Amino acid sequence: MADWYAGWVGAEGSEHHRRLAIPALLALLKPAAGEHVLDVGCGPGVLAPHVTAANARYTGVDASRKLVAFARRHHGAHGRFVMGDATRLRETREVAEGGFDAAVFLLSIQDIDPLEDALASAAWALRPGGRVVLLMTHPCFRVPRQSGWGWDTQRRLRYRRIDRYLTRLAVPMKGYGGGATRSYHRPLSAYVNGLATCGLLVDGVHEIPTFKTHPPGPNARAERTAMREIPLFLGLRAVKP
Repeated sequence: MADWYAGWVGAEGSEHHRRLAIPALLALLKPAAGEHVLDVGCGPGVLAPHVTAANARYTGVDASRKLVAFARRHHGAHGRFVMGDATRLRETREVAEGGFDAAVFLLSIQDIDPLEDALASAAWALRPGGRVVLLMTHPCFRVPRQSGWGWDTQRRLRYRRIDRYLTRLAVPMKGYGGGATRSYHRPLSAYVNGLATCGLLVDGVHEIPTFKTHPPGPNARAERTAMREIPLFLGLRAVKP
């Protein structure tokens, strides 16, 4: 999957990365000069130049050798990229206990399982007073294969239909490049309670609608309202007291 993913996202990130996900994550992260940020599931490393632009240090960790190599080629000047398992960061030589001011999951946490192990790994890597930021597709409204848009003819409203939510799901995703992945759906409570179990206290929430627009037509107003009101992404920030 690595070649396909790197080709789709590119060195700068997809349009969703550039216009929504990265700005939202940075708004919660607020990287400061001299801080050290750990990017868990860093993929092609698209976040690295944004962290170093704030004069902070950057380390990216990913389980894919090909994606780490891609990140080093395109963003090696902005930090270091290492191989590692997000759920067992203790086994990654370049990641030290309490060695980071912040850990982030930029559209990666829903591809990682078990969730609790990933959160515990991030908490282990944080110094006291550090913070973790999760940026994901909104688990309340974007459940793979169990949610979608609908149209209420009588009320002339665009609505979001949710068929399943509370049950944790491992959903096979469409294969590209000869491979396939799973997306792990969990309810919002799993993230908040999972962070709390690790001693991380949520102190920031950001819900982000999509930027998409629709061509003029009889339902354009309803379409625009739905896009403004039903968020695409959810950002959570939690601190380690």
